[in-house]
Amino acid sequence: MLLFSSLSWLASLAGLATLQPVAVTRLVVREEVIFRVPVIRPRAMRPLRWEEKKGPKCIAADQIVAAALGEERSVDFLLSDRTRIRARMEDDCPTLDFYGNFYIQPEDEKLCAKRDEIRSRIGGSCRIDKFRRMVPKPL
Repeated sequence: MLLFSSLSWLASLAGLATLQPVAVTRLVVREEVIFRVPVIRPRAMRPLRWEEKKGPKCIAADQIVAAALGEERSVDFLLSDRTRIRARMEDDCPTLDFYGNFYIQPEDEKLCAKRDEIRSRIGGSCRIDKFRRMVPKPL
């Protein structure tokens, strides 16, 4: 066990630890489940315009693969079935800087609007007001 932790420490010094794939991690602390969601930066691709449609009340937390920063006071969740769901925050939510990832702590296995919050690493949090399904529209 000590050898493995030493090797991972050496790999991080050599910059090799950054080659690992990005993934949502799940941590259980005192019977509570906390998900750390990585924020990805969009690659240069053909330009797309996203159109918002009516979204679900809840999404399954284990279906979240990553997130992308959307407009002000919103976060786009990328799900394992390749759909994109935008979480709109309540109006009194300040703009959060997510430093590359953020945390969600759903009461059950679902992330729900009007109930759950998104927490930044620096301690700020915002309640999710509603979800919107995002549909790509080529320009």
